[in-house]
Amino acid sequence: MRLLTKRIYEPSSPGDGYRVLVDRLWPRGVSKDHAKLDAWEKNLSPGDELRKWFQHDPERWEEFRRRYRKELNAKKGNVSAMLEHATQKTITLLFGARDTHHNNAIVLKEFIEEELSADCPDTVKSKSSRA
Repeated sequence: MRLLTKRIYEPSSPGDGYRVLVDRLWPRGVSKDHAKLDAWEKNLSPGDELRKWFQHDPERWEEFRRRYRKELNAKKGNVSAMLEHATQKTITLLFGARDTHHNNAIVLKEFIEEELSADCPDTVKSKSSRA
């Protein structure tokens, strides 16, 4: 399995595989046709309180990562369900944030990779697509 991250505003490509929006809010200016989603996993996004607190402030990044990972630990069943629905070998986690280095998709990708490598070492190959 290969995990990618990508801004939803970037054009889709065949290499994206299973495209999953992992934001709680629908991104502004993106039509459902343009998004070409396979799934919208709102339940894997940070909670409203954490999302509002973070506001994509790089100075809050490490604390955001810690808090969001704590939320994800409680949502492991949701993560597993999303992975089961992904029939392609590539999963692209889509996000709307302008900041390609400090966003929830990056943390979710890390979390999934760590969970999979703990279960099956050498199973996950990773690559980030950054704008």
